[in-house]
Amino acid sequence: MSGTALERQRIDKWLFFARVVKSRSLAARLAQAGRVRVNRNKIEQAAYQIKVGDVLTISLDRRILVYRVLAPGARRGPAEEARTLYEDMTPPAPPKEAAAAAVPPKRDMGAGRPTKKERRALDRWRDDG
Repeated sequence: MSGTALERQRIDKWLFFARVVKSRSLAARLAQAGRVRVNRNKIEQAAYQIKVGDVLTISLDRRILVYRVLAPGARRGPAEEARTLYEDMTPPAPPKEAAAAAVPPKRDMGAGRPTKKERRALDRWRDDG
């Protein structure tokens, strides 16, 4: 192999070697579904060639990853080895206080459907009468 062939690598192989997905076929499906962007350009081929310095935006089910490619992978090794293939540029998750603020407010007594506690109280009242 020449030196230039080692500098570029198929996106599906790199995603597999970097442990973004569990199998190479899943990596290929991810790329073909258009859920991977290379330098802001959407790709739809598993054979797309990436190089060192490319920025990948990967849309997974519950999160979005932003990685800068630091090296092509040679094998799917341990997680420590996989972390040397990329620089994680993913923005930090919002603080948990924002999620706690999404809790619905308490409602006034008698407004809307009765709660389970209120239904039980009604049942006890009906059975006593």
